Amino acid sequence: MDGREMSNAAKEFDTLVFAVNGERFELSDVDPSTTLLEFLRSQTRFKGAKLSCGEGGCGACDVLLSKYDPVLKQVENDKVNSCLTLLCSINGCSVTTTEGLGNSKDGLHPIHKRMAGFHASQCGFCTPAMCISLFSALVNAKNANRPEPPPGFSKLTVLEAEKAIVGNLCRCTGYRPIADTCKSFAADVDIEDLGINSFWKKGDCIEDKISKLPFYDPNDEICTYPEFLKDESKPLNFKRKSWTTPLTIEELQSLLEAGNGTRIKLVVGNTSTGYYKEQEHYDKYIDLRFISELSLIQRDHTGIEIGATVPISKAILALREEHEGELCSEAELVFQKIANHMEKVASGSIRNVASVGGNLVIAQRSHFPSDIATIFLAVKSIVSIMTGQKHEKLTLEEFLGRPPLDSKSVLLSVKILCWKSERKSFPSETETKLVFETYRASPRPLGNALSYLNAAFLADISSSKTGVLVNNIHLAFGAYGTKHAERARKVEEYLVGKVLTFGVLYEAVKLVEAAVVPEHGTSDPAYRSSLAVGFLFEFLLPLLDPDYSVTSDPYKFDDIGNPGLVSSAKQVVESSTEYYPVGKPIMKSGATLQASGEAVYVDDIPSPENCLHGAFIHSTKPLAWVKDVKFESKSLPDGVTDIISFRDIPKRGENIGCRTPYGDEPLFADDLTSYAGQPVAFVVADTQKSADVGAAMAIIDYDTEGLGPPILTVEEAFERSSFFEVPSHMYPAQVGDFSKGMSEADHKILSAEIRLGSQYFFYLETHTALAIPDEDNCMVVYSSSQCPEYIQTVIARCLGIPEHNVRVITRRVGGGFGGKIMKSMRIAVASALAAHKLRCPVRIYVNRKTDMIMAGGRHPMKMTYSVGFKSNGKITALHLDILINSGIAIDLSPILPGTIVDSLKKYDWGALSFNIKLCKTNHCTKTTMRGPGEVNATFIAEAIIERVASTLSMEVDFIRTKNLHSYESLNFFYEGIAGEPQEYTLPFIMDKLASTSSFEKRIEMTKEYNLCNKWHKKGIALVPIIHPCSMKPIPGKVSILWDGSVAVEVAGIELGQGLWTKVKQMTAYALSLIQCDGTKDFLDKVRVIQADSLSLVQGGSTSASTTSESSCAAVRVCCDILVGRLAPLKEKLQKQMGSVTWDDIILQAHSENVNLSASTYFVPDSNSMSYLTYGAAVSEVGFVIYRPVEVNILTGETRILRSDIIYDCGQSLNPAVDLGQIEGAFVQGIGFFMSEEYLSNSDGMVVTEGTWTYTIPTIDTIPKQFNVEVLNSGHHKNRVLSSKASGEPPLLLAVSVHCATRAAIKEARKQLCSWGGSEGSDSESTFFDLEVPATMPVVKELCGLNSVEKYLQFCASLAD
Repeated sequence: MDGREMSNAAKEFDTLVFAVNGERFELSDVDPSTTLLEFLRSQTRFKGAKLSCGEGGCGACDVLLSKYDPVLKQVENDKVNSCLTLLCSINGCSVTTTEGLGNSKDGLHPIHKRMAGFHASQCGFCTPAMCISLFSALVNAKNANRPEPPPGFSKLTVLEAEKAIVGNLCRCTGYRPIADTCKSFAADVDIEDLGINSFWKKGDCIEDKISKLPFYDPNDEICTYPEFLKDESKPLNFKRKSWTTPLTIEELQSLLEAGNGTRIKLVVGNTSTGYYKEQEHYDKYIDLRFISELSLIQRDHTGIEIGATVPISKAILALREEHEGELCSEAELVFQKIANHMEKVASGSIRNVASVGGNLVIAQRSHFPSDIATIFLAVKSIVSIMTGQKHEKLTLEEFLGRPPLDSKSVLLSVKILCWKSERKSFPSETETKLVFETYRASPRPLGNALSYLNAAFLADISSSKTGVLVNNIHLAFGAYGTKHAERARKVEEYLVGKVLTFGVLYEAVKLVEAAVVPEHGTSDPAYRSSLAVGFLFEFLLPLLDPDYSVTSDPYKFDDIGNPGLVSSAKQVVESSTEYYPVGKPIMKSGATLQASGEAVYVDDIPSPENCLHGAFIHSTKPLAWVKDVKFESKSLPDGVTDIISFRDIPKRGENIGCRTPYGDEPLFADDLTSYAGQPVAFVVADTQKSADVGAAMAIIDYDTEGLGPPILTVEEAFERSSFFEVPSHMYPAQVGDFSKGMSEADHKILSAEIRLGSQYFFYLETHTALAIPDEDNCMVVYSSSQCPEYIQTVIARCLGIPEHNVRVITRRVGGGFGGKIMKSMRIAVASALAAHKLRCPVRIYVNRKTDMIMAGGRHPMKMTYSVGFKSNGKITALHLDILINSGIAIDLSPILPGTIVDSLKKYDWGALSFNIKLCKTNHCTKTTMRGPGEVNATFIAEAIIERVASTLSMEVDFIRTKNLHSYESLNFFYEGIAGEPQEYTLPFIMDKLASTSSFEKRIEMTKEYNLCNKWHKKGIALVPIIHPCSMKPIPGKVSILWDGSVAVEVAGIELGQGLWTKVKQMTAYALSLIQCDGTKDFLDKVRVIQADSLSLVQGGSTSASTTSESSCAAVRVCCDILVGRLAPLKEKLQKQMGSVTWDDIILQAHSENVNLSASTYFVPDSNSMSYLTYGAAVSEVGFVIYRPVEVNILTGETRILRSDIIYDCGQSLNPAVDLGQIEGAFVQGIGFFMSEEYLSNSDGMVVTEGTWTYTIPTIDTIPKQFNVEVLNSGHHKNRVLSSKASGEPPLLLAVSVHCATRAAIKEARKQLCSWGGSEGSDSESTFFDLEVPATMPVVKELCGLNSVEKYLQFCASLAD
């Protein structure tokens, strides 16, 4: 069949055919803008793929896409982001989600079992995609040309297994247990390196451990591509919906020429929509993937030509292929390095479908900060362009410099030329060679983040005894705040023909500094320019003399660990049998359901009939009158049904969107909007996409007449006395006599300032709710909330109905971290109001951008402190003035003064006084995030300790130890909650941690390392925490059913913290006290059911780390009541029968009408309500001033080499659950201290809007060695079975990473001072404030943006 016949055949094929988990789907009427994820979630029962970011940056939507190659007669399996993949593009393909791997009824896959058994799922929202990412790696590893693996394992290597989840985000676990799950499938895994799990016991031999792992058979794998699809892989052409698939260049030309006046979208992978978020309508979609000329990869002696539609991942494979004799070794090396760099572009899910040509086009047309454009530019690539009937070839430089491509122009291919050194007529002793390197500075080493700057350098050099001569050189820089990648021509011209010397190098870097200048408005411009200087320095320095190598002094670029992933981890836990099964590290309840996609989250609930969807329209002004909300067209946008505002609130209702114990917040702005991001209205439409598009199209007409300026800073709030009042009973008491303490001081630091920014929760599941009108003016609401009780109250007040008319149900939450306590109310209330007005179900799933704008986040603060201290380092007095930015409403801000002061008290300050004010500003209301106020205070305390040490020129660890509490001072600062002397475990923890981490030895090793390495520095810090916890009142209910199974209700919400698991364990323990037969496996009889606000009242919020304990305490009371009722029956039956089983007792109880349901409202007594937890962490970091030549790590990056933690959990209710909480909290804290920037513009509008600009930790940024001990500190009589909380306190320990980073920077600054890089004394040059977060630009600036120049000047002076 020729091309024309194929084309005609294609035109007749207008039915979309594909498979999902082996099921056939045929569609003949599809909106071409529909994504695969939209279809899966709205039209199938497969809800395992989740919507989280909607831009391909989190991996929660990952699925396996399989397609058949009829030529090679093989199936290609690629992991893809279903949120970006257009449904029409999968014709003839098969989709596998986690449900396709197995389920709890038919049998779980070993991936599901191991993910659960290694405790790798907490909230579980990311887990299905993690399973698919691992499955994809396993499927593709089967074809690897490697020896057969041992039984139960795959051909994956450990590194490949860990890399399988590089593009997947998790906010709960800290990644370590997920990495262990992946590694457990690797052929080369050391089974002893795998962490705590539910498969084997301590002391089992290696053979037993392997035998107890859920068995994996690579030959028993799921069929990813059903046979019935092999004849369906045909081009799709929808005439009515304008999806067209040309097969030839000529046909494409015809379609483009016929498209006058129509909006055409050329489609390959559609990944650009993840960055540009386009919501515009297209008249025609043209799928380019079936044009063979665009998908070819051709290789000859002149280079490699890559078709425009070739996926990046395939281009990488092609560049790595070795063809003996076809290319010179130098060219092969260039191609290998290009491939290595391309592997750091985006994530694997993106690279599998994003095309090389598409990347270059958006770089040219839309100024995308492309890495590929930069590295291709350095090797002088050639592109082929088609415009109409005209074909032309251009250099990439010419292409990038042209005006943006119009809709009729198409990039056909790009050719990477084969480079080799020029063999000129040099003396025989002269060696000529080609040198090529690429660079990128990015917050994440392994991609999935944009770079601050990327670069690629190609040089032809000649080496002889007289030096290194630059024959030719290409220097390309990109992504630094310019329209596109550019060659540094002036620098190239200067270097060509020169013999390299320090003087030449100095002049070259000065020219680079002048050439690489970011455009106005680019963030961190000086940092980006300094990166360019550093990259060139790093490239040329090893060429200065053949005797210099990257591993020898004086230019030692010694590596500090391979880029990448968790090298090792150790967990020490001690389970207890005293209260069996409490204290046993059992698997988290529901973990297998989460892994298999069977766990139901709010957005997984099928939409009821006639269900509508909502989206918020929010203000963009901080203070303005709202005159009107309208659309450009007079009619409502397509799909939009109505717009709800404060005017639609019933007459008896209130404009209320949030209720707290301290004050309320409105649902919508009325005539006045008080902050940027405030909800003004609520769009209701037929789909979530229509609602989101409608909200984005809305235009708000503002007026500021008669209004003063908004209050946008805490300084302005202070000047205008704009404060919220803290209830007097909540304001903490001063400690000691500050004036007396200052009078005793030998030294004083007065009025020093510290500022701390905000942090976004980044739960993987954004806010969501489903409201369903019920009979008799009732409303049933499903909400992803940490506080259903308050939602019930607020909905009732908004609608003007009794609270008993509102039922709020929450089964599980996909991550909360405090962000779904108060902030979830508005989401549920808006849905309920719309459902009430329109008399139909209304649901909302807030998109990530809107969620980030409305979330508020952690409270920013400004602190001014004065501290007095003696010459021996003992602090005698501390005073703080703290201004807290609370935003527009009070929310839960009044708790912050107490939490701040409580966490500050971890050191003996002698005397502590403070003045803390809650500032009311025209910002989005701030709310409590995990460790509210406490993480801020921990940083403040360490910053003060560091400042005192710097002033006295003493070691900071000495100052920390000097100011640790004795038991007497602890009791003085924490009056009433310090407990007994033996409960003060912090000194023991500090000593033990110093010993087990070899702290003193590593300090000396760090000093030696820093002396030997100019361009790397290490730092190490040991930091303690003391964290007060308070238990809360909470209801509970336990019911025993006819068959002896047990249903438990608690008001605490399962957020991933293992609350249900601990409650199940407590129930099993407490009921087993009846001491009859049949209670050994009691855990299997217990089910914890979802929270229902009408079933259990007075539920309060799930927060402050102690809800699990309180819930367990409530359940224990209920069980004690039931055991008390059943005990007489047991004795009676024993007399009659001898041996009595649990089932016997329950049947007898039913026959005698014994009440088998017990409920309680647990209220902790004053002796047990509050207590202290203790912990300590040692963290060691290495940051790179300049990247070592042999590994791809860039300037300013901080790498966490090792973290050791000991945390006192009392007698843990579940050591595996608590370990997960410790690790997850610590990594979330790393995000706060090191990488997460939650920024807003001058109007207070959040500008950090998604995964492109907000970088939470990933598997490649956590500690390379991560050791955690859950300390069992024995019996605590006033605790719930001697247990302590673990959810929030460990987050504070992440300050150790920040402190270690500061120590490393200090060494770099000392070195810079020795080069003449700063004025003044050594102590002055090494004193500095390290911001939070300590991002790459922050670290580099403190190390010296001009350190290269200073070093070269220093070297030149030595030469002179």
